[in-house]
Amino acid sequence: MKNCLLCVFFALVLSACATSPLGRTQFMLMPEDQMAAMGAQAFVNMKQQMPIDQNPQTNQYVTCVARALVNEVGGQWEIVVFQDETPNAFALPGGKIGVHSGLLRVARNQDQLAAVIGHEIAHVLSRHSNERASQEIAVQQGLNVVQAIANPTSQTGQLMMGVLGLGAQYGVLMPYSRMQESEADLLGLELMARAGFDPQQSIDLWINMEQAGGGQPVEFLSTHPSHATRMQELKQLMPKAMDMYRSARAARKTPQCDR
Repeated sequence: MKNCLLCVFFALVLSACATSPLGRTQFMLMPEDQMAAMGAQAFVNMKQQMPIDQNPQTNQYVTCVARALVNEVGGQWEIVVFQDETPNAFALPGGKIGVHSGLLRVARNQDQLAAVIGHEIAHVLSRHSNERASQEIAVQQGLNVVQAIANPTSQTGQLMMGVLGLGAQYGVLMPYSRMQESEADLLGLELMARAGFDPQQSIDLWINMEQAGGGQPVEFLSTHPSHATRMQELKQLMPKAMDMYRSARAARKTPQCDR
């Protein structure tokens, strides 16, 4: 029986190749509907554990920005603003977007907020959570982990929730890799430009982040690009993004999201 399970597992591994939106080969074991179920369960848990911001003006503003972005990718998306002073946002498989109220102190206008939300949506579009979950399955417990994900409230299930980018909430830090962050920067920049948000504001956003965050680890000790590297990469991508932005404005995509 054990040998049979191993055969099934290795057959899954061999058939798990996929391609990212940028053409990179990815290792994917998880069915997308199961990733969506994990995202939905994680979002339910978040709404139970964290206070939700009830300010109508704040909710209208964040929803306006997020809707303009998701209109470019389609699907049904739930958007929630959480009362949390950390400057953070996340998006989960299954169409879930969470924004911390503290982000609005750093993302100071609609374009900067679109840069953050667009980046998080790009992680979902690139299936980065599936990629991380698949790597965790392959490295750790094989099919036993697949079964554990079906019960996200179990100890192993909560561990796997870390792959969704919610490590701080579940006590497990599993940050996106540098490559995944760079992919999300590129796709997020293009997404905000296509929606009619000024992509140049993404540079100002990271300047704000740098000022708000103070010191950060040396880049080679971190899984994330440094702010300086991130801004340099965004500048290199800016000519293409600006062409998209001008086309969007010509098509009368002009978001007007008032704080």
